[in-house]
Amino acid sequence: MRLALPAFAAVLLAACTSQPDYREETAAPSTVPSVDLTRYAGLWYEIARYPNRFERDCTGVTAEYGLKDDGTVSVTNTCFEGSLDGEKKVAEGRARVVEGSGNSQLKVKFAPSWVPFAEGDYWILALEPDYSASLVGSPDGKYLWILSRTPQLAPAKLEGLKQRAEDLGYETAPLEMTVQPQ
Repeated sequence: MRLALPAFAAVLLAACTSQPDYREETAAPSTVPSVDLTRYAGLWYEIARYPNRFERDCTGVTAEYGLKDDGTVSVTNTCFEGSLDGEKKVAEGRARVVEGSGNSQLKVKFAPSWVPFAEGDYWILALEPDYSASLVGSPDGKYLWILSRTPQLAPAKLEGLKQRAEDLGYETAPLEMTVQPQ
């Protein structure tokens, strides 16, 4: 399962940058009870995100996840700089499931395996029953993404995922809509 550009950068840069915290709650947010990683694998389009350094000027952002034989997840994040016709940027990483999380909490790493402290949290906070859309974030409120299997998301689904974020204590005003192909 390949994790999106959001996940890759969140892990690598979480320790390196001072990212604003858009969640004042101190208790960890709840995640979905369980995730079928086989169904979650595949291509996801980023619909919205919190602003962050690693995705600055990125459009057409996608994340692709793939299941590996060792139980980890491959992550390929892609974006186009400045416009959908801009330079393509790709980041490859891997994720591991946090034990006891029902596959809803992952640790993502885009740095070489020998680099310590370079994992970031990828928590699945909401997931449509048909695996068509997802709300993913870090429990500290520094990162939040709305993902969809299609480049556009129905307004009602988008609002539902925003409401879920608010219910978990995340601010939604900072979310930036991601330009995607029509």
